[in-house]
Amino acid sequence: MPEFFPDVPKIPFEGPDSKNPLAFKHYDPDELVGGKPMKDHLRFSVAYWHTFTNPLADPFGPGTALRPWDDGTPTVENASRRARAAFEFLEKLGAPFYCFHDRDVSPEGKTLKETNANLDAVAGVLKEEQQRTGVTLLWGTANLFSNPRYMHGASTSPNFDAFAFAGAQVKKMMEVTKELGGGGYTFWGGREGYSTLLNTDLKRELDHLGRFLNMAVDYKKAIGFDGQFYIEPKPMEPTKHQYDSDTESCLNFLRTYDLLGHFKLNLETNHATLAGHEMQHELRMAAASGVLGSMDANTGDPMLGWDTDQFPTNIYLTATCMLEVLEMGGWTTGGINFDAKVRRESFEPVDLFHAHIGGMDAFARGLKIAHKIREDGRLSKFVTDRYASWDSELGRKVESARATFADLESYILPKGDVTPNVSGRQEMLENLINEFI
Repeated sequence: MPEFFPDVPKIPFEGPDSKNPLAFKHYDPDELVGGKPMKDHLRFSVAYWHTFTNPLADPFGPGTALRPWDDGTPTVENASRRARAAFEFLEKLGAPFYCFHDRDVSPEGKTLKETNANLDAVAGVLKEEQQRTGVTLLWGTANLFSNPRYMHGASTSPNFDAFAFAGAQVKKMMEVTKELGGGGYTFWGGREGYSTLLNTDLKRELDHLGRFLNMAVDYKKAIGFDGQFYIEPKPMEPTKHQYDSDTESCLNFLRTYDLLGHFKLNLETNHATLAGHEMQHELRMAAASGVLGSMDANTGDPMLGWDTDQFPTNIYLTATCMLEVLEMGGWTTGGINFDAKVRRESFEPVDLFHAHIGGMDAFARGLKIAHKIREDGRLSKFVTDRYASWDSELGRKVESARATFADLESYILPKGDVTPNVSGRQEMLENLINEFI
């Protein structure tokens, strides 16, 4: 079989002194961090959609990407060749996982039956390549937003036929994900929301979305798929308001429709930014409720207020992300998926390697920094000490739901007022983080 990246060798680890742009400076998959290999802490995944099918088009011009293996035809033959190229990339990069939508890997046919047959054919190639390389499917998902049939949404569409088609499409993709040994399945509500409330029955749409996801849970049990279900929050774009807007809205939705025990969240940095949150907030909020499942790693441009999906290179960002991941005990079925794309001007195949090497190195550095911060202990001790007053007898009674307002009154009346007990020391703590960076 001809090589698709003949000028790129398997990417080695050469250490921080290396000047080789096609080498890792910080990501050494077998290096132990806290007694665990770096590759197991990070569980890196490559996003099929951005890396292998994105033409690098934008609203002002057509795509610029040079992809010699892809002739642009919507055929199974072309899709299979693309899959072979994808796995050569994954193998040379040393990424242990990948993720894909159904429409990333195979073309739609004239009917659903033909579309499913196309997916089965390419899934056979993917399975062969997984067995050849050892690369694993982190999670699968269905594209319920690109086709014009989903212009009003999929499970939230006012057109019942769109709802029905979406259900059939998810059914098939869940079967394929199970066949490929996927560790999970993600739901991203790309158009599950509204552009104006003037034409929207919001309550009915939410009920339909809840019913759709409950049907997915039922089918998951029916086929014996034991992978983790994820929801990926995003507040807007392409709709003005999406129902899965951030961690807290997803938690409320899952509780309302009795789904909390069946789903975790797949959180993305750029989506957190669009929701007006730092990624650390979203991670912490999900972990606090036991639903942090996986991460889409990217970043946005602070000068642009939209989803730019750039590769993460900010070490402060990756260090604070990994602090949250380590604090929750690490990934189980999830990992760090690079839902990121090269810039439109970075059009050559080798740029795909440069981008992923940079992101993987950035998270490797973030992991090592986060581990050292936790080993050092000053940050966690400060937080513990800041809440020390709650360790009093009455504080414990409040936390265990054994205290009343009358108890609080009896306690505070003799004191007369509140005395500030400790400064927040934000600046000192920011300096502490920078010590390790």
